[in-house]
Amino acid sequence: MSKRIFVDKIRHDRKKCVLDIGSGKGGDLLKWKKGNINYLVCADIAETSVEQCEQRYVEMKERHKRQREKGICFDAEFITADCTRVRLKDIYKDPNIQFNIVSCQFAFHYCFESLAQARTMLRNVSECLKPGGFFIGTVPDAYDIMRRLEKASDCSFGNDVYNVTFPSKEQPKLFGAKYDFHLEGVVDCPEFLVYFPLLLKLAEEVDLKLYFHKRFEDYYDDKRESQEGQFLLTKMQAFESYPPLYDDKKLMGNDSDYSNAQQKIKDLRDKDEDEPIHVGTLSQSEWEVFSMYCVFAFVKKEK
Repeated sequence: MSKRIFVDKIRHDRKKCVLDIGSGKGGDLLKWKKGNINYLVCADIAETSVEQCEQRYVEMKERHKRQREKGICFDAEFITADCTRVRLKDIYKDPNIQFNIVSCQFAFHYCFESLAQARTMLRNVSECLKPGGFFIGTVPDAYDIMRRLEKASDCSFGNDVYNVTFPSKEQPKLFGAKYDFHLEGVVDCPEFLVYFPLLLKLAEEVDLKLYFHKRFEDYYDDKRESQEGQFLLTKMQAFESYPPLYDDKKLMGNDSDYSNAQQKIKDLRDKDEDEPIHVGTLSQSEWEVFSMYCVFAFVKKEK
């Protein structure tokens, strides 16, 4: 989801600190830099990813200094830990640190393997989050996934881009509702359903109040004509060029999946017949993947 919205909400805070849970290899470092934050803590379970994230940060900071770029380049620390099992406050360089934003993109659902893990994760989110601060995240939409499973002829559904497989069609458990998710060229791993009403109850235990919750497609429909909406899909690396910019580049979907892009090009060509036209778009197969997610934000209650 777009972090720019929430960074803008804290722009008047004297010191802006962010915790990025499930930070991976540091794909969001530049986004945080553009947000002019002061301090970032990156935490991830994969040691190699944390090392790569730190290296990217070092290179970014050196480039900032070398090129005398405007603005600040935040300080940072990097933690290798299972945030569903370990208390992060015991690991921070400054255990009294207060975050303005906690972000967990495409990783929070792993904590729903068990109640204990979900509570540990939410404790890590809330414990050092300032009152009035935001917890933002993106997770698979359990309702949408179960609807797709019910329509499937067996325990699996998907298309040429993704595949989801459940062990059975039985009513899922509140915790440990495991399924296998395969995304072409990116992901192949077990994941867990997040029953959102239960998340709301657990969040209340740690003084987190729901700020908003929307399915990805609804959120994008609200924002698609704005800079925020374009930023969201760009961050998710969702756009592909139609037609391809290079002759040797293949489309992710079949040509029939791009009817909307074809119509957009036709409309643009009516205005300018000479220039070659390419548009950023999603194939129908790709849209089926992204529409399987929802975005949310919680706010820490004021004391």
